[in-house]
Formats: sequence, structure tokens, C-alpha cells
Amino acid sequence: MRQQERALRTRARIVRAAALEMDRLGYEGARLSRVSQAADASMGAVTFHFPTKRALAEAVREEGVAGVAAVVDRAVEAGAPRLRAVADLTVALASLLERDVAARAAARVAREQPDVMEPWSGSWLPTVLDLLSRARADGQLRPEHCPQTLAALVVYLLAGAEWEIRTGGAPAGGAGSAAERLEQIWRLVLRGAAQGGPEPSPPPRMR
Repeated sequence: MRQQERALRTRARIVRAAALEMDRLGYEGARLSRVSQAADASMGAVTFHFPTKRALAEAVREEGVAGVAAVVDRAVEAGAPRLRAVADLTVALASLLERDVAARAAARVAREQPDVMEPWSGSWLPTVLDLLSRARADGQLRPEHCPQTLAALVVYLLAGAEWEIRTGGAPAGGAGSAAERLEQIWRLVLRGAAQGGPEPSPPPRMR
């Protein structure tokens, strides 16, 4: 049992080190030798758990997607009106990218290896489309607004947030962060997209 626990801890350290490496340098730039050193694990241990760099990248993606799944579940279970839920989810995903290196690495690796990796958006975009389609069916969207177009807006917003976070254009958390900028953007979007009723307040930051 102790040996199995040690093996699991070693595997977790390797995945964490790989996430840091791939977040910083991408899939092609990542080197198993640096991952081994950062994880304080031998190359033999790295290749025992992950025979190829591709297998290691898949493990990084799985960890990043697991964090996304938790954010998606919280947004859906919060019970907010569906348009607000989409806004909340967008902000929460940006916040996740700011603080979670595995999420950032998963997004980058999937983008750089589209032929062999499932897109990062695949872990949240179906929920966004479902919420928007239900919002339209419930009369929460103006008739001229298409759910697919608003879903594309979410994709572009999060791509921009990732770029800003990765290039240091926005500090993580607090005023001026990517998540806070998206809160402000959604205030404008909801003002134009919501069907009737008073002007909605900005969505709260989800953690």
C-alpha cells in the first residue's frame, strides 16, 4: 500500500511539473528531462507512468478538464437564470485559467495539437450552447439573437482572456484581472441581449 501511495504521489508530481512546463512552453517546447528534474523524479519513473510525451500531455489535459467540470457543475447547479448562468460560467472559467496551471496547460496543448487532442472548449461549450438554447426557448433572448452566435462570443472571450493571462496583460485576481474584465463585458452584453425587464446587475465572480 505504501508503495502504491508513493507511486501515486510521484505521478501527481510529474503531472504537475508537466503542466507547468507545457503551460510555459507548449507541447513542442516541453522536455521530459525538465519535467523529470522539476518533479524530482527519475526519467525511469517518468516513462514508467507515461511512456510517451503524448500520454503525459493527455494526463495534463485530463487534470485541467477535471477542474473545468467542477466549474461547469457549480454554474449549472447555482440555479441562476440561464443567460446569467452563461455569464457566470464565462467569468468562472476565466478565473480558473488565472489560478490553475493545469487548466491553462490543457487549453494550450489542445489548441496546439488539434489533430490529436480534443479541444479544451469541448469540456464547457456544450453546456453553454444548452443554456443559451434554453434561454431562447424561455424568451430570455431577443428573437434576433442566435444561441450559436452568443456561444461563439463566449469562445472568443475566453480565448482573449487566456491570451491576456498568458502574456501578462492582466493580473490574476482583483481589479484589472481577466475575470473582472469579463464581468464588465457581460454587463454590456446582457444589457443588449436580454429580452425586456430592468437592466441586469453584473454577474458575481464564481470561485
